[in-house]
Amino acid sequence: MAVPKRKTSKAKRDKRRSHDFLTAGGRSVCPQCKAPKQPHRVCGNCGSYRGRTLIETEEE
Repeated sequence: MAVPKRKTSKAKRDKRRSHDFLTAGGRSVCPQCKAPKQPHRVCGNCGSYRGRTLIETEEE
């Protein structure tokens, strides 16, 4: 069985784990109501996507 000759240092271990984290999703601004929304999704505030109203909301 293969056994490491030396203990892995903290620096070496942490360099390997440098990509193990979550990133926040991107945000864009709705052109209709200027509310933040996810890109390529229907706006949850006004219900519009690419200039068309797809979901009717209580505001209107």
